[in-house]
Amino acid sequence: MKHGFDNEKYLKIQSEHIKERIAKFGNKLYLEFGGKLFDDYHASRVLPGFEPDSKLTMLMQLADYAEIVIVISALDIEKNKVRGDLGITYDMDVLRLREEFTKRGLMVSSVVITNFKGQEAAKLFRSKLEKLHIKTYYHYPIDGYPSNVALIDSDEGYGKNDYIETTRPLVVITAPGPGSGKMATCLSQLYNDHKRGIKAGYAKFETFPIWNLPLKHPVNLAYEAATADLNDVNMIDPFHLEAYGETTVNYNRDIEIFPVLNVIFEGIYGENPYKSPTDMGVNMAGYCITDNDACCEASKQEIIRRYYTALNRLASNETDESEVYKLELIMRQAKITTEDREVTKAAITRGLESGVPSAAIQLKDGTIITSETSDLLGTSAALILNAVKHLAGIDHKVHLIPASAIEPIQEMKVKYLKGNNPRLHTDEVLVALSMVSLNDENARKAIEQLPNLQGCQVHTTVMLSEVDRKIFKKLGVDVTCEPINKKSKSL
Repeated sequence: MKHGFDNEKYLKIQSEHIKERIAKFGNKLYLEFGGKLFDDYHASRVLPGFEPDSKLTMLMQLADYAEIVIVISALDIEKNKVRGDLGITYDMDVLRLREEFTKRGLMVSSVVITNFKGQEAAKLFRSKLEKLHIKTYYHYPIDGYPSNVALIDSDEGYGKNDYIETTRPLVVITAPGPGSGKMATCLSQLYNDHKRGIKAGYAKFETFPIWNLPLKHPVNLAYEAATADLNDVNMIDPFHLEAYGETTVNYNRDIEIFPVLNVIFEGIYGENPYKSPTDMGVNMAGYCITDNDACCEASKQEIIRRYYTALNRLASNETDESEVYKLELIMRQAKITTEDREVTKAAITRGLESGVPSAAIQLKDGTIITSETSDLLGTSAALILNAVKHLAGIDHKVHLIPASAIEPIQEMKVKYLKGNNPRLHTDEVLVALSMVSLNDENARKAIEQLPNLQGCQVHTTVMLSEVDRKIFKKLGVDVTCEPINKKSKSL
């Protein structure tokens, strides 16, 4: 839990660096924002001290300079693509993002629908946006993109797109997810600005990989682990090495597209202002690491968590073996195994001793608490009760919820709701605890400890139910599970 990242320094130098990049291009910059603008929990896990909303806070410091353009692909609208972390479609997320930005005082000037080929779903979405008085533009697919540079860099390529009207020096281009067309939108605007005699520039803001950390640094390996399903690979930037003799890290897609970007920039400007993909970036995170060992350890733990996530996805037929194999390779590069996750060892040991599904939680001070399935409670529900009792200083032998309060809930689940599992899940046990707290001081003390579970680590010897997974997420707990289906060993 030791911090290794200076968030205040990051906010200061990052905003200053972006201002410098704006000035470099005549006071107009299109900034492609990769990753999440807020709720960036991956960054906060691998860089302890990084606040999940740091990038948004930094942008709010530039609120007077900036406007935001949200990009969404018509292809994603048509197929109702869903954000896995939020469970909402990309088109609904556009509205959510706009609302979140606006209520923080940021200007959202428009929405761009890319890859538009007359899709009815995209037309309906544009109509919905316009009824909300949101300016909306179409950008069109270009045959042979991104290789057919002659067509791309012409009036039949970028010149065919709607021109996005902007008024501020910094235009932030963001999207609900990858593949939305952010870079193409930026380059299209550069082309059309140039035709209008407007001097403008482009830059990219990606937190990971961190360009001035070594290629196999655990923080950069954790990024590869996070994108294992996308086949992203960190690479030494060969263009930067050739131009400056300096070793920096970028990722494969930016390196592969750079020769094409080079030609496009030459067509627009006459010459490319950047000598490498690294030059295009503006990320200052690497300069704000204050404890390298803390960040290394946090990143190694993230890699292990990602490995367990892939194992669970494989067990649920949501991925294939290639994702697991890639993560196993990353673990070998980081010189770690699942044995390096203390809470995992504790849960497995308890499971072997009890012979039933078990779990363990590692609290912020390093203390490990374990639990097992009983006739009344699932192991996750029991674990939460055990943890809050410890934190509240309540004797482990004390029953926070009497059996007389649990049994009626079990009867309701099985007799009336036709359920097969009588044991209480985490949501049910928390509701029961809140009811008991009306007349029980221990229960009240236990509930007051729930916020202290945020950032704690949990491992279970069987896969979690969706209900338990959501509760742990709401509590801010990082969970891993053995890839054993709950049907074979009930939680």
